[in-house]
Amino acid sequence: MVAVPLWAWAAVGAVIAVMLGVDVLMHRDSHVIELREALIWSGVWIVAGLLFGLVVWFGLGGDPAIAYYSGYLLEKALSVDNVFVFALLFGYFRVPPGYQHKVLFWGVVGALAFRLVFIFAGAELLDRLAWAGFVLGAFLIWTGWRLAVRGEPDVDPERNPVVRLFRRVVPTDARYHGDRFTARVDGRRKATVLLVTLVAIEATDVVFAIDSVAAILAITTNTFLVWTATAFAVLGLRSLYFCLAGLLRHFGYLRYGLALLLAFAGLKLILAETPVGKLPVWLTLTVVVLTLAVSVVASVVAARRGRATG
Repeated sequence: MVAVPLWAWAAVGAVIAVMLGVDVLMHRDSHVIELREALIWSGVWIVAGLLFGLVVWFGLGGDPAIAYYSGYLLEKALSVDNVFVFALLFGYFRVPPGYQHKVLFWGVVGALAFRLVFIFAGAELLDRLAWAGFVLGAFLIWTGWRLAVRGEPDVDPERNPVVRLFRRVVPTDARYHGDRFTARVDGRRKATVLLVTLVAIEATDVVFAIDSVAAILAITTNTFLVWTATAFAVLGLRSLYFCLAGLLRHFGYLRYGLALLLAFAGLKLILAETPVGKLPVWLTLTVVVLTLAVSVVASVVAARRGRATG
């Protein structure tokens, strides 16, 4: 495993903090994110992620860079499912478009924190427990099967135990008070619907975090590579939402591609604990790229045929 010095972790953390700070300054007013702005910011985040892969290539070598790009593409692809769920939650809570970016910003901060914890915990499990690879592998295969056969995901916040506990413990007001998360109502400080929405998004994202971290750990157990691939992919999640929220239903086959990638990651984890050993990183990258390309092309072709026959 490639050793990464502490200063590299600190440098990446500083870069992420600066990028988040710039994002806050650029969106400090509650304006509606239009498609053009979302596309520009998506391009910025994607370029940043790809450039960091070159830094890994020159600093750590070719194999670590391929592992990084594989993990980055996998996390980016799995983020599409997050976008679909976020759209459902925003619709459920009737979040005004101008407030959605603020919720997503803090949602991403929470997502980064959850994933950092899961990355170190997962890597430690795989390192210490020989059977952990079989368990995580089976979990990913089951997750892929569930993703392939399920219909529209059930994200009813009223049945989410975290949201229900939050509402029971924290006084809440069933109204929006601008873009504030808390407001003074009748002399008491209460949580607004916007904060309840954020709690629902964070609670839902925990499930996605477990899936995605386990999938990337199947590619590499180097915590630095897993963390950076995850971080740079998640940082563009807000812009990706505003780009794709209205287009997701046109990518009908993408869900099956993601299911196949999760199952492949699970199989890879299981094989790593057998005499077959770890599959080469170039094979993983090839499978990820081809699967995503085929599922997107098939979705586009199917959508065009549907419009032609309709």
